[in-house]
Amino acid sequence: MTAAPGAAPAGRADARRNREIVLRTAIRVFTEEGLEVSLGRIAQRAGVGAGTVYRHFPSKEILVEAVLAEHIEGLVAAADRWAARATPGDALFGFLLEVIEKSAGRQHFCDVLTADQSWPRAVMAAAAQRFREAQERLLSDAKQAGAIRADVRADDLAAVAVGGAALRSAHRDRVRGTRLVRLLLDGLRTPVVTKAETFRDSPSLPRHETTALRFCAECGAQLRVHATGRPPRYCGPTCRQRAHRRRPTRAPG
Repeated sequence: MTAAPGAAPAGRADARRNREIVLRTAIRVFTEEGLEVSLGRIAQRAGVGAGTVYRHFPSKEILVEAVLAEHIEGLVAAADRWAARATPGDALFGFLLEVIEKSAGRQHFCDVLTADQSWPRAVMAAAAQRFREAQERLLSDAKQAGAIRADVRADDLAAVAVGGAALRSAHRDRVRGTRLVRLLLDGLRTPVVTKAETFRDSPSLPRHETTALRFCAECGAQLRVHATGRPPRYCGPTCRQRAHRRRPTRAPG
């Protein structure tokens, strides 16, 4: 029996699959246990022989570089997804929030990059260049749409992402940590200019517009404030019930 036209040889397909298993396992193990773990430990967690790991990644440095490049390529793909499905402003801020969420808890990778002067290496440098290009496209589109401050630069976004990831990791409550990150990103938005009213009989703004919460007090999601009715505090019944369950009960009497 011959292989189907265009199909990869079985051995080559198995090798690619084994490499993917090792890479995915390494991402998980490095995140959970730190970068001190041995390649033998990663082989054990991946359920493959040590020779399989060494065949694809001859040293831990090469494996760490591959893990970092894989992470960055995932962020590049995220930038493309956001650009395709959202308005320029929402695309940039959604992308930044995703970068922060996916980078939180991976400080040890940043430590490797800053401590070892041989970085970036070729694979890592190529992935980083693609990331910069994707981020700059989102930034340029957001500026043209007037959704972000005109003086914000790409290196500012990098600093905000690093700081946001640290903030997100430092907060014990994931929901509140995410809410703080959203507040941090709000500082990049174009300031809203309030125009003075010209006519006395011009319709007034909703009474609660200046005092209503902009984000859900429980999960941090952006709220929709309506012109009439009571201003919302939570984005939906799930968050409302979760917040009420945490309220302390009064002692009888």
